Amino acid sequence: MKRPLLTIGRLTPRMTARLADHFTVHALAGADEQALLDAHGGDIVGVATTSGFPVRLFDALPKLEIISNYGVGYDSIPAAEAASRGIVVTHTPNVLNDEVANTAIALMLATSRRIVAYDKYVRAGQWKSEGDAPLTRGLAGKTVGILGLGRIGKAIAEKLAVFHCTVVYHTRTEKPGEPYRYYADLTEMARDCDYLVVITPGGAGTAKLVDRKVLEALGPDGTLINVARGTVIDEAEMVAALQDGRLGAAGLDVFEKEPHVPEALFALDNVVLVPHVGSATVETRQAMGDLVVDNLIDWFGKGAAITPVPECKHIRPK
Repeated sequence: MKRPLLTIGRLTPRMTARLADHFTVHALAGADEQALLDAHGGDIVGVATTSGFPVRLFDALPKLEIISNYGVGYDSIPAAEAASRGIVVTHTPNVLNDEVANTAIALMLATSRRIVAYDKYVRAGQWKSEGDAPLTRGLAGKTVGILGLGRIGKAIAEKLAVFHCTVVYHTRTEKPGEPYRYYADLTEMARDCDYLVVITPGGAGTAKLVDRKVLEALGPDGTLINVARGTVIDEAEMVAALQDGRLGAAGLDVFEKEPHVPEALFALDNVVLVPHVGSATVETRQAMGDLVVDNLIDWFGKGAAITPVPECKHIRPK
């Protein structure tokens, strides 16, 4: 007999088909939530989610054992509360490392070489009417500070070796054995960097970590790259710094209140904006979806999840 499972958010057809092979699936998206929970909430043992997990559902799902999250970040899921209830939360690390790192590098190149601005320069006929565009700057020899040297941060650092950059990093505590210089103070690191790449987890612990002081330390010749969470940066301060020249440039994949982006950024040609597409390739998203399903299958079939979040690594099936 298939176990009852709740899905939250929009799943890919491949995920939906695989889940249907192993579970009796109840989709919250498009359904009358209260009616669905009244009818099936008492039996649900697993959740597959692409859009977080509301705290209110804990009490409505008394038999819940696992929440399988689509994404490496899980700040939209109350993992500590889940752990306290003996519920494991999983995520999808590693399978997206390469593409998120590639996105960070792409944003660095796009800002340093002004790719977007110069695409507009050509399309507007300015090359013909005004002549050659102003010179830009290369990456070789530049110092890149990485805020968050986790799996993706390390992938970014490794790729930067090809560009002959000097890599330094800031985390809460130093990581022994890493070949890069560690800065205990983020502002000091920003002052010494040409680029600051943000790839630290979101959540309350990192909210507005990149504040006015850090932005001004990075300075008018510095570039901010964010492929983490919009909440890590004080967005209002960043916009102001870009407008008045206290910050040189920015390449942004994430924003504080997505999909809403500060309109003040639209007029700035020293900013490159993309719509949270760090891991958005066909191959990576398929691998993420497969891992969501595999975590659920292994939890109920083998007695352990593949990639539990740190708060839940100690939890085993009931």
